[in-house]
Amino acid sequence: MTRSGIGFDSHRLIAGRPLVIGGVEIPHELGLDGHSDADVLTHAVIDALLGAAGLGDVGEHFPDEQEQWRDADSVGLLELALESVLERRFRLINVDCTLIMETPKLAPHKTAIRGRLAGALGLEVERVNVKASTGERIGFVGRGEGVAALAIVTLSEPG
Repeated sequence: MTRSGIGFDSHRLIAGRPLVIGGVEIPHELGLDGHSDADVLTHAVIDALLGAAGLGDVGEHFPDEQEQWRDADSVGLLELALESVLERRFRLINVDCTLIMETPKLAPHKTAIRGRLAGALGLEVERVNVKASTGERIGFVGRGEGVAALAIVTLSEPG
């Protein structure tokens, strides 16, 4: 038996912060606003992972009211979430995610992002897929005000 979970996240773009996507710092004049490093793609993967295991969401596990998570490395949070899932004897099968961002283009960074996420999840790179789309100049993403991400994770149940 398999279980799937869906994750979604979005963050506002602001000056004075690094742009971290999937654990990779991407050169850009704007970064993502948030309590942690605001890595929108990794947050979506965490939510999908926790959702597939029936373990709630990223905000429940790493609340932004707690100072210990301020400026936290989201890949480290992903590793902690994975530990919770693996403790329940689930097996991670694959991850598919989409980043929705007007600029910069993600293509030059996709290989590094896949590798970083795969390494944190203990998966072969072929089991982690990263896609990108724009907002087609519509809405907050299209106006360059923010970034959004979606992810789906598939787990096999303990057997």
